[in-house]
Amino acid sequence: MDPTKAPNFKPTNSAEEPYPPLTPSSEIPDHDPIVPFVVADYNTSIDAPIHPSSYKKFVRRNSILSPPVSDVHGFTRIPLKNGEMEPISNDVSSDSDVVETENLQNSSEVETGSSTNSFINKFPIADLEEVPHGVIRQARHFSDYEFPTHRLQQRLRNPNKLPLVIVACGSFSPITYLHLRMFEMALDAIGEHTRYEVIGGYYSPVSDNYKKPGLAPASHRVRMCELACERTSSWLMVDAWESLQPNYTRTAKVLDHFNEEINVKRGGVKKADGTQIGVKCMLLAGGDLIESMGEPNVWADADLHHILVQYGCLIVERTGSDVRSFLLSHDILYQHRRNILVIKQLIYNDISSTKVRLFIRRGMSVQYLLPNSVIRYIQEHGLYLNESEPVSQVIGNKD
Repeated sequence: MDPTKAPNFKPTNSAEEPYPPLTPSSEIPDHDPIVPFVVADYNTSIDAPIHPSSYKKFVRRNSILSPPVSDVHGFTRIPLKNGEMEPISNDVSSDSDVVETENLQNSSEVETGSSTNSFINKFPIADLEEVPHGVIRQARHFSDYEFPTHRLQQRLRNPNKLPLVIVACGSFSPITYLHLRMFEMALDAIGEHTRYEVIGGYYSPVSDNYKKPGLAPASHRVRMCELACERTSSWLMVDAWESLQPNYTRTAKVLDHFNEEINVKRGGVKKADGTQIGVKCMLLAGGDLIESMGEPNVWADADLHHILVQYGCLIVERTGSDVRSFLLSHDILYQHRRNILVIKQLIYNDISSTKVRLFIRRGMSVQYLLPNSVIRYIQEHGLYLNESEPVSQVIGNKD
């Protein structure tokens, strides 16, 4: 998140310690950088001779440890079947969320002349407030808050991998297909280029104190993220902790929160042999957010060092942004480049929440830009209709 949007923002001073203070490194698992070291990173000569016997052992060992391509992700996709849905209960949803659904005719009572029509009418359309099995909805008040773990993998599937949790901070006003695709692109890149295994992913919507035009109330943004995750993913979750804070929370402190919940309180996850291991948490962000880190007096140097050393960044390139050149020119980012993984979009997707809000205000279609459940939620609650945003934000923003 851009710190300049915080109501209490003041230019950073390298001589001042950030407040509230950051989590000490002793409480954060010590993991290797996300990008493996290469020969040039060591003090040995690149052209040093390699003994044939040691080379054969190296090849044999790596061929054994490498997982098959088909098992890179380790996730099964969510089955979108009528039988997987369960009615609303007080265990997973508050009474205020209950929406009365219409009783649709049974398919056997529908007289049609073809088997195709009877198949189409076989399953009713799920109501927005129907909750898939195992999904826990986030609280609207901090006193009721519980950290979501219903889709957090409890044990590593691959004994040769290290556990990783992906965290995306942002407005998500509203959440779009690009926000969902970013996690899938990160999943592919991590499985292809690292020795980490993703055990869960989280959206962390910013609080209402993040003063930005077009920001819907936090309760709506959290709910839209939940709807998108419930119906499109089997591993993504929404954490409302940041959105429930009375003040704007720095990104470094948000990552500290995830470390506290996953590693300090729960002791990490189990390895194949049953022993516990700490989980690496990484920030997932677009190239535009990373470029804001280069603006003077916006991000505190202590926060940048903390994020990049203790956690790391997964950066999804956006159209028009040259992330690699920016990393080369920024001293702090270049210093910690081994803990930054740049993800190139093979199929460019430039959907932006700002443009979606503009389309809604203009009465234009947003079909196929957002999940249908999110579109229905926006329609039912009349979001983004009677608002205006500065022209400069609409033209230049990529959130």
